[in-house]
Amino acid sequence: MNYIGEYNHSIDAKGRLIIPAKYREGLGESFMITKGLEGCLYLQENYDFEATVDKLSAQSNMNPKVRKMKRFYLGGAQEVELDKTGRILVPGVLREYAGLDKEVVFVGVGDRVEIWPKETWEEISDFGDIDKIAEELADLGID
Repeated sequence: MNYIGEYNHSIDAKGRLIIPAKYREGLGESFMITKGLEGCLYLQENYDFEATVDKLSAQSNMNPKVRKMKRFYLGGAQEVELDKTGRILVPGVLREYAGLDKEVVFVGVGDRVEIWPKETWEEISDFGDIDKIAEELADLGID
């Protein structure tokens, strides 16, 4: 499934977070949550997560960058399940990593969903340079 859109929600004191209804169908009843790049969390369907694991596993463990990425991506990963109200419990170690406190933003970015603290999202979502980035990507054939 291709995930799109931006949704604001809040996380409660126990770490429970309602998954937007638009994402629930694709993610299923259980899915993976793990550390993402730039300090966010990733939500991925089990199938997509396993595909990434397979790609990482195919790389040589002799490469220190591969080992480090495996520790980062796989070490922080956990399978979560939706409760009957559409919530998940975000593990404490992942809440701490992403700095999730109260307000969060879900952002669909194609093959996964990112979860950001609202304040962080507001800082990084300044797309003032998007025209220049679009020009550079057009040079790569992405338009």
